[in-house]
Amino acid sequence: MPHDEYAPIADLYDHVAPYRALTDIAFYVDAARESGGPVLELGCGTGRVLIPTARAGMAITGLDLSPAMLDVCRRNVAAEPVEVQSRIQLVSAPMTGFHLGRTFALITIPFRPFQHLLTVEDQLACLACIRRHLIPGGRLVFDLFNPSLDAIVNNPVGVELAPEPEFTAPNGRRVVRCHRTIAQNRFQQVGQFELIYDVTHPDGRAERLIHAFAMRYLFRFEAEHLLARAGFQVEHLYAGSDKSAYGSRYPGELFFIART
Repeated sequence: MPHDEYAPIADLYDHVAPYRALTDIAFYVDAARESGGPVLELGCGTGRVLIPTARAGMAITGLDLSPAMLDVCRRNVAAEPVEVQSRIQLVSAPMTGFHLGRTFALITIPFRPFQHLLTVEDQLACLACIRRHLIPGGRLVFDLFNPSLDAIVNNPVGVELAPEPEFTAPNGRRVVRCHRTIAQNRFQQVGQFELIYDVTHPDGRAERLIHAFAMRYLFRFEAEHLLARAGFQVEHLYAGSDKSAYGSRYPGELFFIART
């Protein structure tokens, strides 16, 4: 079984303040309603977007490769009413090679899982899988961070940046998280990062958990060319989940709506 980079922190994910503050759920739920379903979400994680989509009455399949995140997602789904549970299916598979034997009106990739694909080959393999699983005229909706040139040039390497607000997990653990850049390959457009969770247990024991991962950044036209190569047409590009115009703020985000 491949290494699960989320294993140390999967049960903390839902309680991290920046994730709880994300405002993209309504954007993806609205896209699901507009599509009429069914929906496939890639990189569904703990169900942050998947469960609200099912609550809105949509049939949705969630796909993820992390056993730890899927375990948390199953627990979260099990806490929902039976009618919500009945709309949800979960699948363990890679984004670059899934075969579900059915098609969807909408496929989503919320909150940047596409950026964990570090090569053009993997990116195109993912987009090819998506296209095979969409009905004619079906849509792909996903988001990336818009690269900040200032951050690419000036982001310090090896420095733990200011911690986020402390949060308390349901079992009483107090957690403070910070992050640091381990390495940055500007030629491959890949950064190596660590999210550092300093945990204080109820008995006073201290523990440091590390979520280490790599991400590739994509610029706007690079992403559009990838989509074109894979047979998609971009319908909309927004600077954020509020559907603000691209270019209205910097760096903003890249929220794509593309159609087959």
